[in-house]
Amino acid sequence: MAPRKPLEVRYSTFHAASMAVIAVGLIVSAIVNFISTPENLPRLSLNDPRFVLYVLMGVALLFYAGQGVRRYVVRTPQITIDADGITVGFGRDKRLAWNDIVWIRGARVSMRRELQIGLEPEAFLAADLKLSMWNLDDNVRQVRGAGPAFGVREAGLDMDVDAMVAAARAYRPNLVKG
Repeated sequence: MAPRKPLEVRYSTFHAASMAVIAVGLIVSAIVNFISTPENLPRLSLNDPRFVLYVLMGVALLFYAGQGVRRYVVRTPQITIDADGITVGFGRDKRLAWNDIVWIRGARVSMRRELQIGLEPEAFLAADLKLSMWNLDDNVRQVRGAGPAFGVREAGLDMDVDAMVAAARAYRPNLVKG
């Protein structure tokens, strides 16, 4: 029997490109609006709350445009599921061996689907995933009430949660819940 091909999940090129285009488009439309109606232009002062608001929104949109371009250009896998375990990218590049994984499931959190992975407590601490409940831009987050577990949101990825769960089931069917 031929060895299974590892499943590699990357950022979706369409999602990344559209994120960059929309962010730049919003900045351009604000500039066009200010040029066409100069009476709406805020005073260039930190005492004008409209100026501060537009600067902050412009910085945030430039950040998302940069993220979109970077995710479009850099095509390294963010999740890899293979015979040795699961590799989590997203700036962490952590390898989780199958022996350290207790369970895997697909779940819906609010409206988003995510791949949830439960780990042995020692492996969870050793992985040092730097999880934050408040980081909205990160695809990796804690799973509340599930002990040493984390979830990977499928938002912006080129593969859905069901495909990731099926790949995990192909390697270790006993770990998949639900």
